[in-house]
Amino acid sequence: MVWQAYKEVKSNAGSGGTDKMSWEYLQENAGTELYMLWNRLSSGSYFPKTVKQVAIPKKGGGARYLGIPTILDRIAQQVVRKHLERILEPRRKHGADSGKSQVRSSCLNL
Repeated sequence: MVWQAYKEVKSNAGSGGTDKMSWEYLQENAGTELYMLWNRLSSGSYFPKTVKQVAIPKKGGGARYLGIPTILDRIAQQVVRKHLERILEPRRKHGADSGKSQVRSSCLNL
């Protein structure tokens, strides 16, 4: 699952966060870095790093702030998203077919 998430996040490109890890570094050290990420995720010892804050100018003046997670955090988010979708998507579809609201159906079936 981590390897698939790595490929999906890599296809979206984007810059790294506060750890300054580059895609080139991660590609060269993918085996080690992704194994360590998988190990932390599966053991429950994973904690995301701080998020890089970037100011995006607004048309009317001022700024909107955007949080940029690290590359490994984006991969971890993708792993969790995929895992939850596998669990919740069949329940959501079941709720939609039976006429129940999707949220209600997912909550009742947990």
